[in-house]
Amino acid sequence: MELEGKIVKGIAGFYYVNCLTETGEKLYECRAKGIFRKDKIKPLVGDNALIQVTSEEKGLGNIQKILPRKNRLIRPEVANIDQALIIFAMAEPQPNLNLLDRFLVMMEMQGIDTAICFNKLDIVTKEEEGRLLAAYEKCASKVLFVSSRENIGMDKICQLLEGRTSVLAGPSGVGKSSIVNYMQPLAAMETGKISEKIGRGKNTTRHSQLIYVKENTYIMDTPGFSSLDIPELKENDLWKYYPEFVPLEPSCRFRGCSHIKEPDCGVKRALEKGQISKVRYHNYVTLYQEL
Repeated sequence: MELEGKIVKGIAGFYYVNCLTETGEKLYECRAKGIFRKDKIKPLVGDNALIQVTSEEKGLGNIQKILPRKNRLIRPEVANIDQALIIFAMAEPQPNLNLLDRFLVMMEMQGIDTAICFNKLDIVTKEEEGRLLAAYEKCASKVLFVSSRENIGMDKICQLLEGRTSVLAGPSGVGKSSIVNYMQPLAAMETGKISEKIGRGKNTTRHSQLIYVKENTYIMDTPGFSSLDIPELKENDLWKYYPEFVPLEPSCRFRGCSHIKEPDCGVKRALEKGQISKVRYHNYVTLYQEL
């Protein structure tokens, strides 16, 4: 029997493929055919694949074919992602906005539609909410403010994720797992099911995993990040990944302006007028100097 499904996890040569069968959703443990190694094709989490079921009772199969990919991310290495939802806490811990900007640059480089979710709205002031909105409303498709603990704004996340495959990224301790569990209360059970198959505890693996929410809706939880390097990035290209800088670049006097020391710079003029965020610009300068 041949089925089509989505690879939700890959580890130690085994791939776990979620298929919708006549009786509902089912997870199959699969090996990849040798032809993939020969053709240097690596199945990725997020790939849509055709599998040949070898044991329906045991939920075993072989991956026969990887279907065409819409896109492929380098970090995390996954395929067919529709959007990224970057989650940061507004407090406890205080948001590391330099790290947030690195996430935004990385997703912008890879052409991924990105939304920002600030969690723990219940423990901050309206002024702080306004400050973060002013800084980030021009550089993401959406900026959401939620409280997973008080169930504020969680319906907006559900609407944003519905019918799409979304990667969730952000540092540890920001409430990412609470949001995952809200979207899919069986997420811990699904993780445990795979962990049981591979003989590892769910908290010992650092591999990305897709979690099935409902038909055509998946979320990918990724390990928490405390730092983020982007080795492919060159300093002269950095401004291209700050969306609010791009329309200002033609008004700079010098072609190839770095927007740091040059006179008559369109970005710096906008900064002086309060048209772009001082926080974002400061993070840009810091990252430029590092590069």
